[in-house]
Amino acid sequence: MQPDVFADERGYFYESFNEEKYRELLGELRFVQDNISRSKFGTVRGLHYQTAPHAQGKLCQVLKGRIIDVAVDIRYGSPTYGQYYAAELSEDNHYQLWIPPGFAHGFSVLSQEAIFHYKCTALYHKASERAIRFDDPDIAVEWNIQHAIVSPKDMLALKFSEIEKDFVATQ
Repeated sequence: MQPDVFADERGYFYESFNEEKYRELLGELRFVQDNISRSKFGTVRGLHYQTAPHAQGKLCQVLKGRIIDVAVDIRYGSPTYGQYYAAELSEDNHYQLWIPPGFAHGFSVLSQEAIFHYKCTALYHKASERAIRFDDPDIAVEWNIQHAIVSPKDMLALKFSEIEKDFVATQ
């Protein structure tokens, strides 16, 4: 998604969220938490998700810098199960990516620094938190970086083949 951006010699203005517009695109949403992270070049965060009843939908955007944002379908039985979608989000293109519940999420930082913002449909719930290895060859995400900087916690994440089938696709 790309919001309408109004730019002139002073800079730019855009509406990063409008409930009515997003309801038309995505249906009824209720955001309950906003998160912002700052990361340096080469950082990979993810692939994270939360299980039901605390599963999160996330509306993601970059406030500064440039990233590759990734969503992995973890809905067992889905035609795209185990596949990923990636998009470049930046302060220049103003793109936003909607990541629905049932998808793992992660990103890599391509600029010197990135400030990443996302709105969540559910609160963070530690006991429901899960992760998939960022470098799992079964998913083979192209992060567009040579040497990833990854947290010790994310290095301990499960392989895709080891995760529970917490989400089942509905036809």
